[in-house]
Amino acid sequence: MSTARVALSLVHKESVLSPGYFHCQPGHCSSESILIYLTVAGSVIPMRVLDSDSIASVKLRIQFCKGFVVKNQKLVFGGRELARNNSLVRDYGVTDGNVLHLVLRLSDLRVITVRTTCGKEFEFHIERSRNVGYVKQQIVKKGKGFVDLKDQELICNGKKLDDKSLIDDICRNNDAVIHLLIQKSAKVRSKPVEKDFELSIVASNSSERRNEEKADKGEKRWRKKSEDLRVVARKPPDRDFRLEPVIVSSKIELPSFIGDLIRATVDGLERGNQPIRSSEGSGGAYFMQDSSGHKYVSVFKPIDEEPLAVNNPQRLPLSSDGEGLKRGTRVGEGALREVAAYILDHPRTGPRSFSSEENGFAGVPPTVMIRCLHRGFNHPEGYEPAYRNIKIGSLQMFMKNYGSCEDMGPQSFPVEEVHKISVLDIRLANADRHAGNILVSKEGEDGRTLLIPIDHGYCLPENFEDCTFDWLYWPQAHEPYTPGTIDYIRSLDAEQDIALLKFHGWNLPLECARILRISTMLLKKGAERGLTPFTIGSIMCRETLKKESVIEEIVHEAQDAVLSGTSETAFLESVSQIMDERLDKLTI
Repeated sequence: MSTARVALSLVHKESVLSPGYFHCQPGHCSSESILIYLTVAGSVIPMRVLDSDSIASVKLRIQFCKGFVVKNQKLVFGGRELARNNSLVRDYGVTDGNVLHLVLRLSDLRVITVRTTCGKEFEFHIERSRNVGYVKQQIVKKGKGFVDLKDQELICNGKKLDDKSLIDDICRNNDAVIHLLIQKSAKVRSKPVEKDFELSIVASNSSERRNEEKADKGEKRWRKKSEDLRVVARKPPDRDFRLEPVIVSSKIELPSFIGDLIRATVDGLERGNQPIRSSEGSGGAYFMQDSSGHKYVSVFKPIDEEPLAVNNPQRLPLSSDGEGLKRGTRVGEGALREVAAYILDHPRTGPRSFSSEENGFAGVPPTVMIRCLHRGFNHPEGYEPAYRNIKIGSLQMFMKNYGSCEDMGPQSFPVEEVHKISVLDIRLANADRHAGNILVSKEGEDGRTLLIPIDHGYCLPENFEDCTFDWLYWPQAHEPYTPGTIDYIRSLDAEQDIALLKFHGWNLPLECARILRISTMLLKKGAERGLTPFTIGSIMCRETLKKESVIEEIVHEAQDAVLSGTSETAFLESVSQIMDERLDKLTI
């Protein structure tokens, strides 16, 4: 989901130092260290790295020097994320003078306090991605009549702010002051939830309204469900936008809730509610608002704004060979993988049809491929309402949540919720499962904790090299699967999965299809033997960057055991035999 842009001053003489490590002069530096450069939002920070430095220790030193939160950092070098914290920096091929891209996620919330001359005080949270118009609405709502929406003006440094101006853009200057012209004198002061930039807002006006005008008495209803999904949006005369699903076959019937998702997104655009770019992740991801502009209904991820893609908004370098941030993935295929994860997780009544249920086994949110034209996306070469500016990408239902697993400890997570995600990740050989892309929600009257897996742009890779599962280190991973989960695993069929993806428009490459077959095989064999998610997941994940995982060893051993030109079926039989031998040793 994109990173917040951080304004750091260009540094020439300063370096990011470890405690007690002095800044050496040219010609006097240790031969066991190298000088690298970190870039963020166009700024450059020199940093000296020892041969013994791990990724984790480098992140810690960045935090020590600049106050960044370690869990919110990503380092990218040569088109690859340095994701394994326990691996050495030099293991990734980083040498003296290399440039690493530092990707940060800052706090998304600000606390706004409104104080009036009458002594009234109101406090509420504002997301960095919200705009000035939303701030006005919140003041009216919480003020309960003390000010009218139409009488407000926000002025920063003598310049009137448009309602569409983002809070994130206004907050770039620590000393930014906003004058709010309203009917009652008030002072508004903002402070960040986490260590971040400060924002001060001063509100004042001269006269008082006696009655607050009522808000709109209603919102436009969604169009009828019988409307053709292929022409969901028509370009209105005063707006330039278009949104429609990508349907590869007339035999595909989208379920009603997918149609509702698309219609709600279109309604929001028709009302002029702009896409809001997320402050998380390393690619372009946009929150799409409903017709009221008060809540999100979907998240859009264009393929041309993926990490290392041509229009990536985070200034990451272009991929030199087409490979993505994770080994075995391709730039521009993230949206396909997002949709594939939903299709394979979703319950179905047959090999080519969806059921009417909204949730699948692991709870991947409903996701569909769309085309969308809107000036609110990233257009580095300028925007025109023309075909060349149409974005293709995945549209996923926005899920209400209380944060991610990254924001809280895993002890309180239900075992079955962790297990369902482990089944999904092992099956799809996920190369990017970290705590930040598992949302925490509540359901039912008892408020049962529900985990929602998102961000599957790096699943179904061409190899197992970058498979990583954060849940591997959670206590729930050491618990055995329940009989119900084992029954679900037994029902999995990789050949049906491959056929289903082909029917929906993605002819899975041979290498990716092989990975899906082998990972499904491992999951089924491991579950039948009573192995825990930890044991099965450990077989798929490398301990260090340089040491191959057990599953990689099995694949290479099978490749050596068969003759050149052997069929895929014969190769998989060899993999199965070797896998049985390895797994049987674990159960003795």
